[in-house]
Amino acid sequence: MKNQGTKDCIHPWWRVSLPPAVKLTALVALFFIAIAPFEIRAQTGSTQAPKASSQPGAVTQQGGAVQFAFGGNAAQIPATYLDHLVFFPAKVNDSRPLLFQVDSTAATSSIDAGRADEQRLTNLSGPTLHLSGVDVMLPDFARGTKDNFAALVGRAYEGTLGKDFLDHFVVELDYGRQTAQLHDPAVFHYSAKAKVFPLRFVGPVPVVRAKFNLGGKEYDADFGVNTALDAPIRISQRYASAHRINVHRTFPATDEPLDAKAVAVRLKSFQIGPYAVDSPMGEIAETVLPPGDAKLAGEIGGGMLRRFIVVLDYTHQQMILDPGNKYPDDDSADVSGISMVAKGPGLKTFQVVSVAPGTPAADAKIQKGDVIAGIDTDPAADLTLLEVRNLFRQVGHSYKLLLERNGQEIPVTIQMRRLL
Repeated sequence: MKNQGTKDCIHPWWRVSLPPAVKLTALVALFFIAIAPFEIRAQTGSTQAPKASSQPGAVTQQGGAVQFAFGGNAAQIPATYLDHLVFFPAKVNDSRPLLFQVDSTAATSSIDAGRADEQRLTNLSGPTLHLSGVDVMLPDFARGTKDNFAALVGRAYEGTLGKDFLDHFVVELDYGRQTAQLHDPAVFHYSAKAKVFPLRFVGPVPVVRAKFNLGGKEYDADFGVNTALDAPIRISQRYASAHRINVHRTFPATDEPLDAKAVAVRLKSFQIGPYAVDSPMGEIAETVLPPGDAKLAGEIGGGMLRRFIVVLDYTHQQMILDPGNKYPDDDSADVSGISMVAKGPGLKTFQVVSVAPGTPAADAKIQKGDVIAGIDTDPAADLTLLEVRNLFRQVGHSYKLLLERNGQEIPVTIQMRRLL
């Protein structure tokens, strides 16, 4: 048989004698096959089709600064929410898993100095963080400590994830479901009916515009977004003084650092864009981050963010808020008047560090230095600091407390009532 050659053996299908309807069907199929990659990109990318940042530390392709598992572009993080604070578990190089606080106001990530020594992490230059479903390499990792963190939070401090970490991802925090996800900013698209807010940055702190009503007046001002702040709203004493904000009913804030001077207040309202929250709790404090920005009225903390699914997109300088199952719930603030810390082995000794005058604790003759040894029939050592605080937020409840004072056991009854 004569060899026809490669050229003669090609018979284009459109030259084959086929019915017109069959040819038309084949052409349509080829058209959709050709546009499929563009359709997939349109569905998974940003609605504004943003370009990936070219700044140092931006998300790169697999094998670069960030690597998602299985070549993906998102990771589900087994986050831990302690009250209104968020923590991600991660390994540093070959360490055991540590629990890092997500702090949107920190410039750099850090590890507790004691934990670093314990894990023999002597070289923290260019470390790799291993999280669930994603690895990220940071340029550096600082050693640091947080005074009073364990006493106020009820667990030991292990580290912080700051802006150098957050810059790599779109971070989605669902406070209601207590879940978190990390996304590649180059392809992220939030499909829910949520509101996008532009962010500006003062140092590492993301800042958003908000309105609040306090002391009978409404103010429109900038607020830092602080995921490491437990309180719903913190207003700078400097801003309050400059704008002559007068509040008649206050009491000392009970969950603040031991050296902080803050008073708890109840705002008439607080609003971010279309999302208004009536009568939220807040505080006026002498310190606020960052201290150098005179235009900053205060900070929005986890106590307010808990009402939303919060999406922080540093690459495109925006924050997305989607009302969650806690919106627009009232705040469950402390109504006992007791400021306490956790001490001792396992942080199971709950010591009173101050008692606000005119509160249920003052009525019950509870004193500074008392140790809460029991609540009703439960030994206090069977509870965590957070569980004790949650009990003291229950308006209308009465508790029998067993106090230890100067080697003696003293039973008292405390009747909770709303303070503001």
